[in-house]
Amino acid sequence: MTTDNHTEIGWELYRSYLGVLEEGSLSGAARAMGIAQPTVGRHIDALEKALGVALFTRSQTGLLPTDAARTLQPFAQAMHSSAAALKRAAESQGSGIKGTVRITASEVMGVEVLPPILAQLQSTYPDLKVELVLTNRVQDLLQREADIAVRMTQPRQEQLIARRVGMVPLGLHAHTQYLERRGTPQSVTDLAQHALIGFDEETPFVRAARKGFPLWQRDAFALRTDSDVAQLALLRAGCGIGICQVPLAARDPLLVHLLPESLPLSLETWLTMHEDLRNTPRCKVVFDALLQGLEAYMGE
Repeated sequence: MTTDNHTEIGWELYRSYLGVLEEGSLSGAARAMGIAQPTVGRHIDALEKALGVALFTRSQTGLLPTDAARTLQPFAQAMHSSAAALKRAAESQGSGIKGTVRITASEVMGVEVLPPILAQLQSTYPDLKVELVLTNRVQDLLQREADIAVRMTQPRQEQLIARRVGMVPLGLHAHTQYLERRGTPQSVTDLAQHALIGFDEETPFVRAARKGFPLWQRDAFALRTDSDVAQLALLRAGCGIGICQVPLAARDPLLVHLLPESLPLSLETWLTMHEDLRNTPRCKVVFDALLQGLEAYMGE
C-alpha cells in the first residue's frame, strides 16, 4: 500500500468511504450522508488515488470492499469517533451545563431503565443533549465511540473511570395469562413442560449461566431471540417463561417471579467514562445522575 507523502487526505473522503462500507453502494451512502451520489463517487476515486489502492470492486449486488478497505476500516472508524467527540467537546464550551453527551447501554437498560433518569436530567439541565446508543456490543470508550457506558461487566482498561453500581438480580418470570393457561411450575423439573423463552446464539454470559442452571440451553427454548428487549416483550405478551431483571419485572404486577431460589444469577453493573472526561462538567453531571438513578433502580 503506497501513498503520496505530500498528499493531504481530507476527512470527507474517509467519511464517504465509511458510508459506502456501511451501505454497500454509492447511492446508499449518498442517501445516508445527505450528499449527491456523484460526490461520493468522486470522494472514493480521490481516496483510492491518494492511497494508491483499490477500495471497492463492483458486483451485481453493489460495491464489495477489498482487503485493503477492510484493513483501513478500524482506523477510519476511530477517526469518525474522534471527530464526533471533538464536536461534542466544542459544543460544550462556555458557561453552564450544555453540549452533548453520548451514552451507550444495552438494549433493555436503554429502553426500560435509563429514560426516566434522562428525563429528570433534561429537566435539571435543559441545554444538555444526550445521544443514547443502544447495543449489546461493548462500545470502545478509549476510541471515543461514547462518552459514558453502562456495562454489565467490569471494564479492564486502566484509562477508564469505573464505578461499580451494584448487582442486578435475575429471575424466571411469566405473565399471569400464561400461567392461567399452562399452570405454575412448582420445581425446576416442571419447566421442561413449559414454553421457555431464551437465546438463539450462545454468548459467554449464557455459558456461565448454564453452569448454575443446566436447563437453560438452546434446544429447550420454544421461542428464541438474542434481543433482550424482544425477550421482555414475549414475556409481557404471555408467550412463555423467561429470564428478566427482578427490579424491572417488579414494575409490572402481571409478571410473576417464579422459583426465586432456583436461579442464582445476577448482572454486575458498572458505570464507566474515559478519565480525560473526569473534569468535563457535562459528563460529570450525567455520570452522577446515571449513578444515582441506577442505584435507585437496583434498590426497588
